Amino acid sequence: MTEFKQYRRKSISEMRPYIDGEILDDKVSISQADKDNGSPKVGDMIARNPKNHEDQWLVAKQYF
Repeated sequence: MTEFKQYRRKSISEMRPYIDGEILDDKVSISQADKDNGSPKVGDMIARNPKNHEDQWLVAKQYF
C-alpha cells in the first residue's frame, strides 16, 4: 500500500452551502465520519461533479 501525500488543488469546484434544516436527498454522499461528527450542519458545503450533477457529496466545514 502506498502512503498518502498532500496535494494542492488549483481547479475550481462547484459547491454550495448547506442550509440549516435542509433535508438532503440520497444523491448527496455523506461519509460515516462526517455523520458521526454531526454533519450535515451549518458551515458544511455540498460539492458536485461539474460533469455529472447527480454526483454530489458533503464537504465538512473544517475542510472547506
